Amino acid sequence: MQIEVKENSGLFSSTDIPDIFFSDYLPLASSDAVKVYLYINFLAKNGKDINVNEIAKLLSLSYDVVNSSIKYWEEQGLLIKKVDGYLMANLQEIQLNKLYSPKVTSSPELIEKTAQSKARAAAIESINNQIFSGVMSPSWYTDINLWFDKYGFDEQVMLALFCQCADRNALNTNYVQTVAASWNAEKIKTYEDLEKYFARKDTLNKLGKEITNKLGIRRSLTTFEEEYVLKWTEEYKYNMDIIEIALKRSVLKANAGFKYYDELLTSWYSKGLTKPEEVEKYLESLSEKKFRTKQVQNVVRQYEFTQSTFDSFENLYDN
Repeated sequence: MQIEVKENSGLFSSTDIPDIFFSDYLPLASSDAVKVYLYINFLAKNGKDINVNEIAKLLSLSYDVVNSSIKYWEEQGLLIKKVDGYLMANLQEIQLNKLYSPKVTSSPELIEKTAQSKARAAAIESINNQIFSGVMSPSWYTDINLWFDKYGFDEQVMLALFCQCADRNALNTNYVQTVAASWNAEKIKTYEDLEKYFARKDTLNKLGKEITNKLGIRRSLTTFEEEYVLKWTEEYKYNMDIIEIALKRSVLKANAGFKYYDELLTSWYSKGLTKPEEVEKYLESLSEKKFRTKQVQNVVRQYEFTQSTFDSFENLYDN
């Protein structure tokens, strides 16, 4: 028994375009090139020949625009020129060839790379299921493989990257690339590196809020101010107790800023002061020294006044 499928009439027929065209090719192509490609697909489905003049007339485009559009799709590999016309390339097959290439030999390096590829494939599948509900665009596969090679992230870091971007409702290539580059700048490779980075950022955020509250600043710290805080906490190993002592000194200086606080903390660090009580004791000694210096200056001024008076009387007596 033979089963036949009834063909739709032209009124109800349709022309199929793979989703990968809309995700990978359409955003980069001109509107005229897209019109030409879609119409060529329609012609191919109906077994029609490509005639540049007829297409130009039908689409209200110039001959040169249609011709350059056809050349553009040739360069993209979507149209293949033959002696007697053109062949429409299979988009799914193109993407499949990008992702996979057959191997004919096995070596230790290849075996190791295969194991790595399996781990990556598992990570990509997790990203597809957890972040994209199983409908991730094929272009993401290429990007993720590229970031694996470029930044050396392990699989957990790559999954964490997409989780963070999804939480911020910023699942676009440019944003994910920006976050990936920033993590790479922080020398993040493993999930352990990432945990340390998050802990550091959390500490910095808490300190930043404490500092802005103490100073009455109604904004977050700038990048330059954060660099000062990182210097005090990571290089000098100072906690908020010592930093707060420096902030209180701002009453002694008009328009005190982070540069002034940094000068104080750097001075204390250079003197080997590591505890709040050591800093307080040092400041007390400075106050005592300043007080004694003032007393000496008063005595000197009093002596100078007395000597001047004595000289005046001596001159009067002489006269």
